[in-house]
Amino acid sequence: MFSVFVPSESALKKATITDFAALPDNAVWIDLVNPTMAEDKAVERLAGIAVPTREDMQEIEISSRLYIENGARYMTATLMCQSDTDMPRTTAVTFILAGHRLVTVRYDTPKPFAVVEYKLARSCSPAITGEQVLMELLDAVIDRCADILERVGADIDQVSHDIFEPDSERHGHAKQYSRILIAIGRKGDLTSKVRESLVSIGRLVTFLSAVVEGVKWSKDMREQLKTMQRDVGSLTDHASYLSNKITFVLDAMLGVVNLEQNNIIKLFSVMAVVLMPPTLIASIYGMNFKDMPELQWHLGYPLAIVAMVAAAVVPYYIFKLKKWL
Repeated sequence: MFSVFVPSESALKKATITDFAALPDNAVWIDLVNPTMAEDKAVERLAGIAVPTREDMQEIEISSRLYIENGARYMTATLMCQSDTDMPRTTAVTFILAGHRLVTVRYDTPKPFAVVEYKLARSCSPAITGEQVLMELLDAVIDRCADILERVGADIDQVSHDIFEPDSERHGHAKQYSRILIAIGRKGDLTSKVRESLVSIGRLVTFLSAVVEGVKWSKDMREQLKTMQRDVGSLTDHASYLSNKITFVLDAMLGVVNLEQNNIIKLFSVMAVVLMPPTLIASIYGMNFKDMPELQWHLGYPLAIVAMVAAAVVPYYIFKLKKWL
């Protein structure tokens, strides 16, 4: 389906299109969502542009994502979707500027689109253009990435607290270890996706800044582009910092797990050493040789018990004195 937005006195209104025969002359934004072949052809005919296919949008070459064709500027970026769930993903979105009209092609529902649609539906200039709508969308996308990174940072701080300052004794809590490791993995995956999105947005903003040279864009819009470039750069650096922090937290968690396993192995080793002398004594007097004088002693059995207990207690206290336990 596709939606057409036209400016009114103080807001951007969604126009109702009953057929593909005509397009409002004052339409500034055409939003294609999971378009059919018929809708693609209709928009191509009415707007005078070539709508890229889904396969074209998924190309990773910069030349395939950022280019100018017949005076229209084609820009494809990778945006975040479902970032609030346990299964975040990225999706390719194409922005096409043809004249003063913006056409967006997407196959998912990134949250910034709903935010901008709601914002412009409440208030906007009656002279709004497609370029201004694009700036609003890019600004919302960057803000969304910043919010996600802020949330990831807070979650990683909590995970770090759980590792280094646990509220309760962790020994034997395998489920807690699994929960922490899963949380670290999810935050690392989310951070990498956000960084991928920021890199693509940074390329888009750089391309847009280059092609507006010689185009009569307002000074405020040019300044806004420069601000976006700085924001994307700082957010990309912050995403890299979070990635390094996640790696550190993961290494720390694995170190804690290894330490816990080493303590368990050490305990078994100590118990084996402690029980070895009593086992030796019991083995000796469990042999069936005929000439064993101790077997005829009246106090042989109690002495053997005392010897085995002493052989177990003495190594235990030696380990305690050496602080091996």
